[in-house]
Amino acid sequence: MESTPQPVLESPEKETPPHRRRRSGQVHIAFLPLIFLLGLGVGYLAWNRPQPPTAPQATAEPTSPPEAIKRYDVPVDDDPTLGPANAPITFIMYSDYECPFCKKWYDEVFKPLSVDYATQVRFVYKDFPLYGLHDSAAPAAEAANCAGEQGKYWEYQDKLFSMEMKLETGSYKKYAQDLSLDSAKFEECLSSRRYEAEVKADYDFAARMGIQSTPTFFINGLALVGAQPLEVFRDLLDQELAGKIP
Repeated sequence: MESTPQPVLESPEKETPPHRRRRSGQVHIAFLPLIFLLGLGVGYLAWNRPQPPTAPQATAEPTSPPEAIKRYDVPVDDDPTLGPANAPITFIMYSDYECPFCKKWYDEVFKPLSVDYATQVRFVYKDFPLYGLHDSAAPAAEAANCAGEQGKYWEYQDKLFSMEMKLETGSYKKYAQDLSLDSAKFEECLSSRRYEAEVKADYDFAARMGIQSTPTFFINGLALVGAQPLEVFRDLLDQELAGKIP
């Protein structure tokens, strides 16, 4: 596993182009800035990207008030969504279909969250293929978007993250057949590279923010880096729903 540098996230201007056991501890608000901004060093590096300066460590006395928690402005645009449009929480996921940590998070965290918080969270998927490191990630993302044209984005995503087959054109077509998609329309979309620019636009926006690893998340604008355990996300979502995070 490669170590992940500490990202410094900036908010660039937007351009045109669902019974659980809880841990005894919670993600206390006083420690949220460290968790959000530093992460826990999980995920792959973006390849050959200049490194931003390291975020300073908090050194406030225990009696001092917690630092203000930054919420980042990450637009949803026309990205694939799952859950009510008016959900109180928007959960944005920057991910890569070839990233083993993304698959681990998808299997162990996303699936239970999407059931337990089905009416409270709108999940949004954004592409961050690690160009130069994961050569199949961007084409896989394009294939998922082609499936989305036929209303099967999330089902197709499940196929991709199953990793039943290698990420390659033949697999993309087989997954489309398995989901009973119109093969001719899917293959035309795939061969035309219709979503190449859209996938790259997701990546470019995230890169300008300083994102360097996958998976990276924005929960109502609160940044969380790495394939953190399920309990971390449950605690954060519950505190956000209860209005405990400023």
